[in-house]
Amino acid sequence: MLFTRIGYFTSVGCLLAMVSCGGNKQPQPGAQTPQAVPVTVTKVTTTDAVYFDEYPGTLTALNQVELRAQVNGYITGIYFQDGARVKKGQRLYSIDQQAYEANYQQAVASLAVQEANLIKAQKDADRYHELDKQDAIAKQQVDNADAALEAAKKQVEAAKANIRAVQTNVRYTTILAPFDGTIGISQVKVGGPIYAGTTILNTVSSDDPMAVDFTINQKELYRYVQMQQKGTKPKDSIFTIAFGNDVYPYVGSISLIDRAVDPQTGNIKTRLIFPNPKDMLKAGMSATVRVKNSSSTQTVVIPYKAVTEQLGDFFVYVEADSSKVTQRKVVLGKQIGTDVIIKDGLQAGETIVVQGVQNLREGAKITTAPPQQPGAPGAAPAKK
Repeated sequence: MLFTRIGYFTSVGCLLAMVSCGGNKQPQPGAQTPQAVPVTVTKVTTTDAVYFDEYPGTLTALNQVELRAQVNGYITGIYFQDGARVKKGQRLYSIDQQAYEANYQQAVASLAVQEANLIKAQKDADRYHELDKQDAIAKQQVDNADAALEAAKKQVEAAKANIRAVQTNVRYTTILAPFDGTIGISQVKVGGPIYAGTTILNTVSSDDPMAVDFTINQKELYRYVQMQQKGTKPKDSIFTIAFGNDVYPYVGSISLIDRAVDPQTGNIKTRLIFPNPKDMLKAGMSATVRVKNSSSTQTVVIPYKAVTEQLGDFFVYVEADSSKVTQRKVVLGKQIGTDVIIKDGLQAGETIVVQGVQNLREGAKITTAPPQQPGAPGAAPAKK
């Protein structure tokens, strides 16, 4: 039993001695420390940034109307070529007039009858009034004659109104161009039936100038109202439109800003006017509206590749003391080619990392020296 206790205490003592020796163990010389990350940096500068704000836009005609007949009938003539330019008052379609001409002749004859009745009623009334002066006729007969005369006059007026109505229908059998513009493809053929107010014959739209509609946010409204009040000159090139990579050669101007902001979206419709002398613009086309934005103050512009994104926020790595970097949140503006405008977060003169950002973290040490190749003077020997 004695020997067993001695062995137990001896084992515990050895274990405590080992733990004590391990706690006083010093780090071995030559242990590795975090190495500096090779990066490329640049100084933040300011410049007079000139760029274009871009918006999706839709081309629309200033004047556009669907041609519909106002009388029933059959098409008897088409007097234009599809897609041609037309002049105001030019004859476009004709509708069968036979029924309306017959109605007109009937209305003229009816007017003649009513005028004859009026003459008779007038003579009767005059005769009865002469007899009344001699007290040779009953007063009631005179009154009846006067009433018949007034009725005859009303019948004549009604007959004349009927003639005007029938004449209007006759005029409606000829469809005229309402304004100068371009006519589309005819929707009816000669001999085809049409119905008043229902059948669409064609569409005519003006084409020079053309309008471009787009929406802006209410935060930009003050700026656009100022531009509208100031007006623009052709040489200003403030408003242009593009189709893909092709920029339309003519510049536009603000025509109008809608009366109210949409409370659901906070946007308001704006309309530009563009000349269209070569008929390059067509109603319904989609275009990119380009609005030149010349900043009146110096703007911070940096390479876009220096920016990192995390959960919808944007950051750059800024060089701090001791060649270390700190991550800083920035507010981005318009991207200009490979650069981007910084609205907030950076100041001129600061140094930021533009290459190697994917290898960085907060507080990382950086170096701008190029990495040494194995075998170069001063380089560590390659491991075997």
